Amino acid sequence: MKKTVVIDVVGLSSSIIGEHTPFLKKYVENRHLNPIKPMLPAVTTAVQSTYLTGKWPADHGIVGNGWYDREDCEVKFWKQSNKLVQSESIWDKAKREDPNFTCSQMFWWYNMYSNADYSLTPRPNYLADGRKLPDCYSQPAELRDELQKKLGQFPLFQFWGPGANIKSTRWITDASMLTDDKYDPTLTLIYLPHLDYCLQKFGPDFNKISAELGEIDAEIEKLVHFYEKKNAAIILLSEYGIAPVSNPIHLNRLFREAGLLQIREERGLELLDAGASKAFVVADHQIAHVYINDPSVTNQVKAILQKVPGIELILDRDAQANHHINHDRAGDLVLMANKDSWFTYYFWLDDAKAPDYARCVDIHKKPGYDPVEMFMSSKLRAGYKLLRKKSGFRYVMDVIPLDATLVKGSHGNISSSKNYHPVLITDEAQNGIDIVATDVFDIIWKSLTAE
Repeated sequence: MKKTVVIDVVGLSSSIIGEHTPFLKKYVENRHLNPIKPMLPAVTTAVQSTYLTGKWPADHGIVGNGWYDREDCEVKFWKQSNKLVQSESIWDKAKREDPNFTCSQMFWWYNMYSNADYSLTPRPNYLADGRKLPDCYSQPAELRDELQKKLGQFPLFQFWGPGANIKSTRWITDASMLTDDKYDPTLTLIYLPHLDYCLQKFGPDFNKISAELGEIDAEIEKLVHFYEKKNAAIILLSEYGIAPVSNPIHLNRLFREAGLLQIREERGLELLDAGASKAFVVADHQIAHVYINDPSVTNQVKAILQKVPGIELILDRDAQANHHINHDRAGDLVLMANKDSWFTYYFWLDDAKAPDYARCVDIHKKPGYDPVEMFMSSKLRAGYKLLRKKSGFRYVMDVIPLDATLVKGSHGNISSSKNYHPVLITDEAQNGIDIVATDVFDIIWKSLTAE
């Protein structure tokens, strides 16, 4: 099979390829750039799973970055096991065709316990005293130790949160090249997250993101030159583009006011009890899943939603089938915000009673996605917390604000301008102009099986 690398540049769209990305601008002049029609939901784990299986969420089951587990009665976000993907992945098919085929999975999601030969993914250490230490998980296990010896500890706190910056993407770039030199895999999948941070914080505002565009451009250039020397086929793509937004929608607060949420108070703070709620919302960027535990309130829920400005689509099970998201894990209703709006997970009515995790980077406890985790309420407070950490005292890094209006960019809306669509950049021309997400599997396969 032909050596191939697929570089996933998160948030890349034609709207940001230009003077601030000089290498990429020149690179695409002699290649073929095609927009990819956004799929629903246009969010990280769902799109990646579609690219790697050639199936829609209705088949592979990844209906978002998280969903409500109806058996555990818990909202679960950012899980890692590849067993959650219910369709065959491209490396499984390739291994049947060619027993010499190998795959390196560098930070694409659902990375753990797959049949990929070499893999790396974020995986912090949670210690008994409450501390969270930066780390990553690898297959084989010794690969993590070898890479961290050469590159330093994986910079988890620069991978997500208010400290997110180019260091994490640069670490992934360097780790990918070292892994390739060591194992020479047939297919390499590389995830570069850097643009996710600035674009969600500021939207496509070049006055604020030009430096970050230059930083990711340099990492792309490094990888392209490296893989050109390896005579590998190079595919650049993105999962979604990020468009400007200004209207956060707090659906759980509306459901609470209507008496649909069950709230528990612990130590003076409020927690959402999803299993005891009549209906609630799992927010995921511009997509939201509405889970209805009490069918008798279904019409009430629909009536509330129909009055909310900023909701573009309300999909029941039949309508979900038209968008290939009709899976048991999906909400009883799936919502899509309009181009200017996005959904928060917020359910409290008084910030003084917000749960303790609300002011922390805590992607697993929050019953929905929270892009406000990229902001910091006070550098002075953060400095004080770090001082306590270094002095050996217990501390809680509660420095995340509760102001959703800070977020200026989002994704998930499938009717946005083509300028904000995800892109596919290849050496070979593609058949047809309109590429859909399931086509990406076939494009990668065609590259692997080229003469």
